[in-house]
Amino acid sequence: MAFLERLKSLLRDPPPGMAFEISEAGIAAARIGARAELEFQPLKSGTLSVSPLKENVVDPDDFSMAVRTLAGTQTARRRKDVALILPDFSARISVLDFDSFPSDAKEQGALIRFRLKRSVPFDVESAAMSYWVQPAANKKVDVVVVMAPLEIVARYESPFRAAGMNPGLVTTSSIAALELAPESGLSVMAKISGRVLTVLVRDKGALKLARCLELPSAELADVEAVLAPTCVYVEDNLGGRPEKLMLCGFGARTGEAERRFQEELGVTAEPLRSPLAAPGENNAGLLGYLRSIARNN
Repeated sequence: MAFLERLKSLLRDPPPGMAFEISEAGIAAARIGARAELEFQPLKSGTLSVSPLKENVVDPDDFSMAVRTLAGTQTARRRKDVALILPDFSARISVLDFDSFPSDAKEQGALIRFRLKRSVPFDVESAAMSYWVQPAANKKVDVVVVMAPLEIVARYESPFRAAGMNPGLVTTSSIAALELAPESGLSVMAKISGRVLTVLVRDKGALKLARCLELPSAELADVEAVLAPTCVYVEDNLGGRPEKLMLCGFGARTGEAERRFQEELGVTAEPLRSPLAAPGENNAGLLGYLRSIARNN
């Protein structure tokens, strides 16, 4: 079963007519049919400023205009369900471990919010939250949590609703992009967008570690400074070196990044791939989402 299918959406379950991935550079979109039609609408510099701490939509007019341009025939009296993929840095992805986990959904939610209260930089009680329970070793439970300020999610959704669309699924770029990564073995995915680096570690398909941080720069040395301790963590806590490092968003530097990380980190590195297009910093989540629905239809 695909990872994205197993993970609940932040708000509700979909099935969409279109899918959109939002980044500071623009909006990547796909009309979903027998064959997905891919589009990209650039945004003016400064239209969005992605952060979990403040308003992300700086220029609502430019953002709304881009959404209306992409909506096309989706604008109609009857609302059309769509999937909405948000920038990683607008939310927080966490993997929490529990010795025991309650079966009641209300108790689960309260326990997760309590655990995250001091580790996320926004009010957990008013945040949108989704979580997925993963069985772990020794009867423990690992819980994958995606949480974002409700106001930030609502501002991203607003122009889509105004254009006659209903965001039935809301998720984040790297979670959706995981559909393009191998589910077997012990692997690391490093996805960069601007100066934001997201690192996800999976062991036999289970998500074990999630980090999303803003780097001093997008230089490979700054990326390596995060990946090196991640590989040490993997070896110390998961019983071995990563078998594969999947790279996304490095663009023309991908070959250089592969060579550098293989030499310095001792792990096989290769780019994330999709049969539809090359996954990059602005569309990898969209391509991963399209992969997930292709698997399940």
